[in-house]
Amino acid sequence: MSGRLLLLGTNLGDKKENFERALNLLNKKGINVIKPSSIYESEPWGITDQPWFWNMVIEVDTPMLPRALLSTCLEIEKKMGRIRKQKWGERLIDIDILYFDEQIIKEKDLEIPHPGIPERIFTLMPLAEKWPGLIHPFSKRSQREMLNNLSTTSVCRKIDVVLDHDLD
Repeated sequence: MSGRLLLLGTNLGDKKENFERALNLLNKKGINVIKPSSIYESEPWGITDQPWFWNMVIEVDTPMLPRALLSTCLEIEKKMGRIRKQKWGERLIDIDILYFDEQIIKEKDLEIPHPGIPERIFTLMPLAEKWPGLIHPFSKRSQREMLNNLSTTSVCRKIDVVLDHDLD
């Protein structure tokens, strides 16, 4: 079982506070963090003229189905002030569904597993840290294998940040 894994990203304002607020809002909506990755800092991907990002992956426990989870994540992004100006642009918070148990969904506005997983170091590093053996259903490779075979010059590193939100 792959679990229900979300990617959080931020590159504007107080990044630590953005993560803590997002985690608290998820919790208030009945989406409980059961396993967090470390926080990783990475240079911008897609549009490079913007502040560096912080990313982390969290495994969550929720009774929500994928569509309801997506709606809740989008609602939290909006509540926190996210404005979608351009793809890959700056953001106060971004919450993506990476995996949802064993489900495969391909709809206009919802794809699970997230299609960017195999090519994004800022997603693969936290996945390989906590879920290294999780097999991607299309590539048939583990998160660790995908990370080890990733061809990129992008900088991504684990940073020593402790969130005040109770994650463990």
